[in-house]
Amino acid sequence: MNFPSNLKYTKDHEWVLAEGDTATIGITEFAQRELGDIVFVDIPTVGKKIDAEDVFGTIEAVKTVSDVFMPVAGEIIQFNEELESEPELVNSDPYGDGWIVKIKLKDPKSVNSLLSADDYRKLVDQ
Repeated sequence: MNFPSNLKYTKDHEWVLAEGDTATIGITEFAQRELGDIVFVDIPTVGKKIDAEDVFGTIEAVKTVSDVFMPVAGEIIQFNEELESEPELVNSDPYGDGWIVKIKLKDPKSVNSLLSADDYRKLVDQ
């Protein structure tokens, strides 16, 4: 499986790409494989401030619905609108076109507390 080293990860299988005071968030390749074919992404929280580890939306796959957790505190400033018509992008390109939201970070340094690619790989390889 692919876990890009420039990203940070959570135990709940989200990834974060921090760039200054903003961050892009999605789910990992491991998570999308576990979910299966994704048919709908529901993010009703654009414009809202969300605390770390709070649910900010759901991902619906053919057989299940899964909550998506905010890795770090921030305000959701953008939802990937391409997912409305092509939710399968989360399956085909989880680290690229399948990103889910962009946020304005409450504290840019908070990203440092997340898992590295190596630490995340150890977590999912257990």
